[in-house]
Amino acid sequence: MKKIFSVPDMSCEHCVKAITKALNDAKFSGFEVDLSAKEVRVETDSPDKIISLLDEAGYDATLNV
Repeated sequence: MKKIFSVPDMSCEHCVKAITKALNDAKFSGFEVDLSAKEVRVETDSPDKIISLLDEAGYDATLNV
């Protein structure tokens, strides 16, 4: 199921690249990084893992419910 994460600190293309790299390195596919909405949409059953990966990449994230 696709989950949407709010990433309020995402502000530029560098942020998009860093988040994309973190998710690719963790072998996630089928995700979208939306800079204008400051959101990441990921097909996952473990949202805590995504939040942890984004935190490790330097970005606070919350799951939108």
